[in-house]
Amino acid sequence: MITASIVTYNHHLLEFEPVLRSLFASPVDVVYVIDHSDSMLELKAELQEFAQRVLKGEPELREKASRGFELVYIPHENNGYGGGHNVALQEALSRGSEYHLVVNPDIWFGPEVIPSLVNYMSEHPQVGQMMPKVLYPNGQIQRLAKMLPSPMDMIGRLCLPNFIIKRRNTMYELQQSGFTKILNVPYLSGCFMFFRMSALKEVGLFDEHFFMYAEDIDMTRRMHQKYETLYYPATTIYHTFTRGSRKSMRLFRIHIVNIIMYFNKWGWWKDSDRQVINDNVRKQIGGQI
Repeated sequence: MITASIVTYNHHLLEFEPVLRSLFASPVDVVYVIDHSDSMLELKAELQEFAQRVLKGEPELREKASRGFELVYIPHENNGYGGGHNVALQEALSRGSEYHLVVNPDIWFGPEVIPSLVNYMSEHPQVGQMMPKVLYPNGQIQRLAKMLPSPMDMIGRLCLPNFIIKRRNTMYELQQSGFTKILNVPYLSGCFMFFRMSALKEVGLFDEHFFMYAEDIDMTRRMHQKYETLYYPATTIYHTFTRGSRKSMRLFRIHIVNIIMYFNKWGWWKDSDRQVINDNVRKQIGGQI
């Protein structure tokens, strides 16, 4: 069984219709929509109508619906990005799901993506988490596979102009890798996290102390301690990537608070594991960074 989850917050259906259509066209058995909205009472009805209309529209989708495909809507108190996905992950674990996709509302992809990830994971049992190549809608690469951040990396990216931190960013974002080969990296973006559920059960679900923005660093790092966490450029997805914390003071504050929590948990300047892990990433790229 393959399951997937989307966490929404005051999203209208049109805003995440592309990712729903992507999931409908993929070999996903259950899609969970965890709704953290305050006043989107009509969303459940809209989702039901949308699913019925789309699933009846094509023979392949009608067949999928007849085999028991489900779109599950769960309204839930807003306990953060990871907390919302944990609701779906617990449900998926109880159903015996083998693979699960945590995905943002602003993602879309072709029907070949999930089969490609499943095939690779089935042949490589040491892999616990994967993320494909991620592109902007205009086709430019998004640099979302990274080394573990130091405090200077995160503070610089949030508060300093690019010309000051350009060299650090080049290293931190693995830009010299060219993003053309498979890399085992300790930080994969939360916009698209494809998990082996047995591995996730072993390392634990999202740490709900993180409300937003650092839960993906923490999760990938914990998974990376026991399994390979791969950037996998053999298949591609698209991501709008609005960078909300650079446009909203509220989100900027949340970002800062959660980054502080991350370093409180793992260490600020004294984090010996970070150095070892990042050195291993450098070796994969031939010592270029």
